[in-house]
Amino acid sequence: MNITINCSPHLRSSLNTPQIMRHVILALMPAVAAAVFLFKTPALLVIVNCVAASMLTEEIVTRIRKKPSAVGDCSAALTGLLLVLTLPPATTWYAAVLGSVFAILVGKHLFGGLGCNIFNPALIGRAFLMAAYPKMLTTFTQPFSVDAVSGATPLAMRKFSAQITPTIDLFLGTVSGSLGETSVLCLVLGGFYLLVRKIADWRIPLGMIFTAGLISGIFYLINPANGSVQFHLCAGGLVLGAFFMATDPVTTPVTRIGRYIFGIGCGLMMMVIRYFSGLPEGVMYSILFMNAFTPLINRYTRPKGFGR
Repeated sequence: MNITINCSPHLRSSLNTPQIMRHVILALMPAVAAAVFLFKTPALLVIVNCVAASMLTEEIVTRIRKKPSAVGDCSAALTGLLLVLTLPPATTWYAAVLGSVFAILVGKHLFGGLGCNIFNPALIGRAFLMAAYPKMLTTFTQPFSVDAVSGATPLAMRKFSAQITPTIDLFLGTVSGSLGETSVLCLVLGGFYLLVRKIADWRIPLGMIFTAGLISGIFYLINPANGSVQFHLCAGGLVLGAFFMATDPVTTPVTRIGRYIFGIGCGLMMMVIRYFSGLPEGVMYSILFMNAFTPLINRYTRPKGFGR
């Protein structure tokens, strides 16, 4: 009998990296279609700019590093798509390009490329644009508005005007916000697809959504003006972050208990920012904050070896 001895991992998935990336892109298509439907041509232009700039930057950087072309694995296209869903429809073309270049160059290749980055590249690009163009990234347009009338997001209206947006508007997406913060229905459909195909682990979205719901429920009982549970679950980028950002396998814990901790930490940090900071939203910062703790979480939640 022949015995083959090799190193771990001994159990391998039938899916490779390009296939996983394509599944995630496919899961984002309903949200992308909703964004184009709600915000028309400006949304389409920003999407094309971000995806094209991300792929071009990927090709240039890999050639400079004398590495094989990685455009075909669709990771750069996915980074650009995730980045654009965090941006307002009226984002200028040069800001979209700069954010995409920063996401690929700094968020990804500065750490060694795909699989080596410690922070989510799309969120790194969003954080850079937030620091470089704060006014642009906090100026939103109303859906179906031909004249691009500015409007506050539901979270900003709650925080600064004590106005609560109806849940049905949040669920369908007929509100002002970033391209991926509008239609919760489309994001849930995409997230459910990822869970069914086992592309994303359900533990992180569960921990994040449950924590946000629990905290918002407590604060709602204290004062209804704080917003109901359904309002906080549907408003902002919670659904996008929980299913598509926080589940990034590279920047999140590998252990089961670690993923619960990661999701709970994201939900807790997000709600702290929503209630106690000067910002109406905190999904981006909460995920980046927990990304920094991923190595520590992996270390202290590592299961014991067989026989120990």
